[in-house]
Amino acid sequence: MTPPKAALWSRFQRHLLECPSIGLSLDISRVNFPDDFHARMERPMQKALIAMAELEKGGIANPDERRMVGHYWLRNPALAPTRTLADEIGRTLADIKSFTTEVHAGRIAGAHGPFETVLVIGIGGSALGPQFVSRALGQPKSDRLRPLFFDNTDPDGMDRVLAELDGKLGRTLAVVISKSGGTPETRNGMLEAKAAFERAGLDFARHAVAITGTGSAMHKVAVAGGWLKTFPMWDWVGGRTSELSAVGLLPAALQGLDIDGLLDGARMADDVTRTQVTRDNPAAQLALMWYFVGEGRGAKDMVVLPYKDRLELFSKYLQQLVMESLGKELDLDGRIVNQGLAVYGNKGSTDQHAYVQQLREGVANFFAVFIEVLKDRDGSSIEVEPGATSGDFLNGFLLGTRSALYENGRQSITLTVNEVSAFSVGMLIALFERAVGLYATLVNINAYHQPGVEAGKKAAAAVLSIQQKLVSHLHANADRTFNADDLAAGIGDPDAAETVFKIATHLAANGRGVKSAGGRGTGTLFQAA
Repeated sequence: MTPPKAALWSRFQRHLLECPSIGLSLDISRVNFPDDFHARMERPMQKALIAMAELEKGGIANPDERRMVGHYWLRNPALAPTRTLADEIGRTLADIKSFTTEVHAGRIAGAHGPFETVLVIGIGGSALGPQFVSRALGQPKSDRLRPLFFDNTDPDGMDRVLAELDGKLGRTLAVVISKSGGTPETRNGMLEAKAAFERAGLDFARHAVAITGTGSAMHKVAVAGGWLKTFPMWDWVGGRTSELSAVGLLPAALQGLDIDGLLDGARMADDVTRTQVTRDNPAAQLALMWYFVGEGRGAKDMVVLPYKDRLELFSKYLQQLVMESLGKELDLDGRIVNQGLAVYGNKGSTDQHAYVQQLREGVANFFAVFIEVLKDRDGSSIEVEPGATSGDFLNGFLLGTRSALYENGRQSITLTVNEVSAFSVGMLIALFERAVGLYATLVNINAYHQPGVEAGKKAAAAVLSIQQKLVSHLHANADRTFNADDLAAGIGDPDAAETVFKIATHLAANGRGVKSAGGRGTGTLFQAA
């Protein structure tokens, strides 16, 4: 039952957390935790805060790979456990700024003149972070380089991007991001881009930069090929927490964004969220609310509703950060727990004309995270109705939706920031990074590995191996037709009939050495083309 407005106002006053040093306020009053909840959770939260402190000191937080987890050092190198690491971080930031200055000045240029576009080639965290920051902070009229992305291995998707670069490749800088160099999607994107440059009569190396691990396959390709520059990716920075490394800072700097502001916002958010006073720690409060609403097992989804177009990609960014970190089958004791916290969302008030209808009246399997931005725009606004601007309407929709959900028993958290700036974006990144780490300790899982992702890569490699065998078998028996069962048996893997059918159908649709030779559905016959 919804409490009366006077009681809700009193609850709001008790639970509003204001953090003026980072321009953030956090309202948890519309989460229905009991009065003794924080007292009951104080000991587990203190354990989580101690674990986080050990992480920042360089403790092995990823036991599967015996790696440190040090994305916090990126915005404060003094915290790094060794002087060598601190110096590497500082040197890399200086190199990013120096390289960017040379590009902007036209002293490093493409075959047809100064660079005007940066093509970022990556996948997962190597694309989601740069895309989010680019969209949040970019100014099309003043961006130094226009950003475009290859963020998948979809040929049509890459063709659409290349169509925008038609006639412009001679002024395009390609930034290829892969820690190992073996990530198939990024490798494919690099090869597709290289082929496009060569079709245009251009030397790809003269337009290419790598962000990769020192000594990796990508690093060797870049050095041997004479690429313009390489920047490091360290094994102690995971992809989903890499936005404030060269992965995110180089594309942002090339675009002309304020990377020092990003780092300042993150560093100051780390300072605030490092406090061991739970009541004053917004990351700890976020983690506790996730724990309460989801009953410590992710029982409800998190719907992220930023009321600002610039933050449209924030929910997409958080999907990887939260779900790849928390979606784990086993806990730290090896028990099957199937933990996770599903994240989805778009932006307000667009969502009010889409799925908010279900949020208010449908299945109550979620909680909402509203993100309120106080500043409407640079400059003044017209009145679209007497006494009301477009921004007033946006604010009204946020407050109205928040109230309408709560009146119907739907719980929510509200984050308020002053404006969308480099500082506030860096702050939000750091805030959610630490909330994820604290929550992981509360539910006893490792937030910093991703065995499910590795399993998917291995499965994809197995499919491609079957494809090679299938094509070889068809061409060795070019005068015969086969159904999926016969083909699977012919390559020595009779249990792979379904995979064989899907592969053969795909190859036939693209005219790639296989064609249909009669039959329908799963009874389709295939032969060499």
